[in-house]
Amino acid sequence: MADILQEIVAHKQVEVAQWKQEVAPPMLYRQVEAILDFSAPSMSKALSESGSGIIAEFKRKSPSKGWIKEEGKAEEIPLSYQQHGAAALSILTDKHYFGGEDEFIRIARHQGVKIPILYKNFVIDEYQLFQARLCGASAVLLIAACLTKEDCRALQQTAHELGMEVLLEMHSEEELEYAEQEPDLCGINNRHLGSFVTDVETSFRLAAYLPKEAVKVSESGLSDPLTVKQLRSAGFRGFLMGEHFMKSADPGKALAAFIQQL
Repeated sequence: MADILQEIVAHKQVEVAQWKQEVAPPMLYRQVEAILDFSAPSMSKALSESGSGIIAEFKRKSPSKGWIKEEGKAEEIPLSYQQHGAAALSILTDKHYFGGEDEFIRIARHQGVKIPILYKNFVIDEYQLFQARLCGASAVLLIAACLTKEDCRALQQTAHELGMEVLLEMHSEEELEYAEQEPDLCGINNRHLGSFVTDVETSFRLAAYLPKEAVKVSESGLSDPLTVKQLRSAGFRGFLMGEHFMKSADPGKALAAFIQQL
């Protein structure tokens, strides 16, 4: 399989350029400045205090599997996740590859979602951080494989200035150097974003190399409560799960059943 991540990032560069044509950066920045009095709930705090640590993901589509739940509604599933015990949410906002929209976060907030929401996208430009804050995100995903350490540091600083936390995603030993930037949350993605091959052992292998005080998050390929228990014993406090719930007829109830098994 070709390197999907390179393709996604190239497409994202084109998208960002188009967005800047549609809404000039100064205009977007002014819109965000008008709402900065409203604080966003802390994802790191929510995960640290949660018994389950489940970050339930609203994910309708993926590049490797196509549509998972094309009919999934942002008006229903995120709120249902909250009602059934999610510690936090992740909402895909990439449209081309994941069938997402920034609007999905706005809708979830409008429907009454109060828990932290992760803006799940491929962030390569500070413009996207302002988009994330404007739609109601609490935290933003930064992916080491997409960014130089200098770019990552600058984006993290801007995210913090906008009142959002950063989940920094790593996948390999080489990328662990990014953790030196002390993000709010350190994520280990069990899925290789180039090939989309998934192996949960990645989290177990890399856990010991992350800073002891970091709020650690295991991402992708999680479907077994026993695995989550073992990951918690290995030091993880957050568990990002999407497809396992989204494939079910009622994602919220599937989440509740999973938490009960924990």
